[in-house]
Amino acid sequence: MTEPDTDFRRDPVGTALRGTNPTVLRRLPGSFAAFGFSQFLPGYCVLLTDRPGIGALADLDRTERMAFLTSMDLLATAIETACRAVVGNFRRMNLEILGNTDEFLHAHLWPRYHWEPAEYQPGPVWFYPPDRWSAPEQLPGPEHDRVREAICTELDRLTDLDPR
Repeated sequence: MTEPDTDFRRDPVGTALRGTNPTVLRRLPGSFAAFGFSQFLPGYCVLLTDRPGIGALADLDRTERMAFLTSMDLLATAIETACRAVVGNFRRMNLEILGNTDEFLHAHLWPRYHWEPAEYQPGPVWFYPPDRWSAPEQLPGPEHDRVREAICTELDRLTDLDPR
């Protein structure tokens, strides 16, 4: 028997299910809300499927799809509320299910801001230069605690989850 992968970057779904993925904020219906690996747009989150081996939304039955999409809506609402209050200059939410690189169902939830450089505001976040994604100062750290906590608080309020 093969040992499970313990690196959350290689196995975000498996580590979320085992409770060892440090990016997971909350368990939601059919999914996990996770704080993004890069925070150049503070509040960026990823919604992970809770079903190993599911590669696309179409791989879920209708009930499971609706649960995933409802959770996507809840997380988007929580991010927007938190980012308006904590980060400021909030402009809009971008929600994406791409499936181009990682072979597990997930959605990207990007808060967008008025303070972003004008040349990047009208396009998708993927147009930002690669150094924005990987710079050490963009990794989640203590400076992101307030927005992370605000997202969790709002998720709890929206879902009546007990965070303990």
